[in-house]
Amino acid sequence: MAFQLGDDDSQSMSEMNLIPLIDIMLVLMIIFLLTATVLNPTVPLELPKTSAALNEAPPEAIQISIDKDAGIFWDSDAISMEELEARLQQQSAGGKDPSVQLHADKDSKYDTVAQVLAAASQAGLTKIAFVNE
Repeated sequence: MAFQLGDDDSQSMSEMNLIPLIDIMLVLMIIFLLTATVLNPTVPLELPKTSAALNEAPPEAIQISIDKDAGIFWDSDAISMEELEARLQQQSAGGKDPSVQLHADKDSKYDTVAQVLAAASQAGLTKIAFVNE
C-alpha cells in the first residue's frame, strides 16, 4: 500500500496487487499435485490365478428415439411401429434380456411413448430406461 504524504498531484494506490499472490498459489498447487502423486506409491501385488470362467459381455442396449413429430428411430434408422414391434420380438426371442434405452423428445406425444412402452412390454423386455440430459 502506498501513502500520500504531501500535496502531490498523483493519486494514491488504493488497491492491493493480487498478481504475486496468485503466482504463489499456482506454484503451491503445482508442488502439492507433484508431491501427492509421489507420496501415493502403488503396492506391487501378485494376484492369484483362478479357474473361474469369464462372464459373458452384457447384452447391448437397444437405443429407441422418438422425435417431436412422433417419428420412431432404432439407433438412427427411422422405422414404423409395426417394424419396431417385430424387432423387439426378435430381440426378446434371442434368449438375452437386452435393456431398452428410450430417448424421447420433450415435445413428443405421450401416445407414441406409451405405444413404444407397450410394444416393449408385449415383447417381454423388462429393462427399460428413460434417457435424459
